[in-house]
Amino acid sequence: MAKRKISNTLALAVLGLLQERDMHPYEMASTLRERSKDSSFKINSGSLYDTVEALVRHEWIEPVETMRDGRRPERTVYGLTDLGRREFVVWIDELIRVPVAEYPKFIAAVSYLGALGPDGAADALAERAGHLVQRIEEGRTALAATVGAGQVPRLFMIEVEYALHAWESELAWTQGIRDEIRAGSLTWPTGGTT
Repeated sequence: MAKRKISNTLALAVLGLLQERDMHPYEMASTLRERSKDSSFKINSGSLYDTVEALVRHEWIEPVETMRDGRRPERTVYGLTDLGRREFVVWIDELIRVPVAEYPKFIAAVSYLGALGPDGAADALAERAGHLVQRIEEGRTALAATVGAGQVPRLFMIEVEYALHAWESELAWTQGIRDEIRAGSLTWPTGGTT
């Protein structure tokens, strides 16, 4: 796999939106948030504008018009180039086909769970489970409000379904380990906490 000129996944989100229609960055950010894509992509104005500039620099997108709405500042609307369409498809294909090594912080922390001691570990896992329950509820609500209400095709929100499955699996594991710790069936070494 060749090194990609642009590898920021926010660029992937921008390219994906521009597959639908031309947009200005403010509209991109709003659309991503409306579709709960902020659970898949880190969205902030500075990084979004930097990403748009990089995509323009590499000729994956281009300005198609500049517009002004009332007294608001001018907004540049961007569209995909043919090169951008090709790069987007190749990039998506690579990401779907080939698993890459990812280094989740939670897995790193779990590898040292013993440092918290049984009570601390059980409490931390219980709190995480509560956060996961909330995240799952928010994901389900987002799906119901968009896909369920017919606002967005299911295909445009399928990553939320994937995330829900991952969170539900993580919740089940987290609660199971918490319960094992509290029941005493996951034991700690007597010589130390790790």
